[in-house]
Amino acid sequence: MRALSAEEVSGLRARFPQAFGAPPAVKLARGVLLALVIGYVGYLVYKLGFISPTFIAGWAKLGDTLAKMLPPSFHDSQSAHDIPIGIVETVAMAFLGSVFAGLIAIPLGFLGARTVIGSPIIHFLVRRVYDFFRGIPPLIWALIFTRAVGLGPMTGVLAFIAADFAALAKLNAEAIETVDAKPIEGVRSAGASGFAVLRFGLLPQILPVMLGQALYFFESDVRAAAILGIVGAGGIGRILDQSMRLLYWREVGMIILLFLITVALIDFGSRWLRRRLIGGTS
Repeated sequence: MRALSAEEVSGLRARFPQAFGAPPAVKLARGVLLALVIGYVGYLVYKLGFISPTFIAGWAKLGDTLAKMLPPSFHDSQSAHDIPIGIVETVAMAFLGSVFAGLIAIPLGFLGARTVIGSPIIHFLVRRVYDFFRGIPPLIWALIFTRAVGLGPMTGVLAFIAADFAALAKLNAEAIETVDAKPIEGVRSAGASGFAVLRFGLLPQILPVMLGQALYFFESDVRAAAILGIVGAGGIGRILDQSMRLLYWREVGMIILLFLITVALIDFGSRWLRRRLIGGTS
């Protein structure tokens, strides 16, 4: 094998600079950027108290609290009745919020898709509506609706609707923009109306994706619903907050255990259903 001359190596380096590694200036810039990132992370660790004596002592307190939760048990017969009802109420709150948010997101997904709505002005305005509602987390919506409709599960349902529909609509719009155009062209070439094109050419392609996304949001909402209950949305969060205030730690452990089992069952069932919807195997 003939060795390359210096001129040939220089020519190859000019044609394929990436094959010879980054130039020294780029390597220096990368090193400086890495040092800045590491330094900033170290500053945040120090500034936020991750190495303070209070944080270190907190781990011992956490271990003591966890020990008080064992073995998990109900405090009395009334709590044995209220806790399962609270879990059912929490799941129902998340389910209703996900269902209504998913229904609202379907037409809004079409409005936000460039392939359906050709007007750039409408597309821009609809996407900004998405951004506004997606920027506010469910907890903030729950605090807002608590003032509007009072305490109770309805507050949680409204909070999930307000927080989820825009995110689902954005995902639906992105799914619509990436569909295969051939079925749509086939329905249109048969002389179908605009609504029929959407119904028979577009919707069958994206409906499984929409349902799968709604199921994923339902899983997330079940976990978030426990937090909303603490701020007045009802459900198991309210009971958990009361038990912690009264220092019923074994009951807190029982609530956490039952809720984890519920979430695991919902995750398993939702994952299986999503696979079936998108054409996968169980």
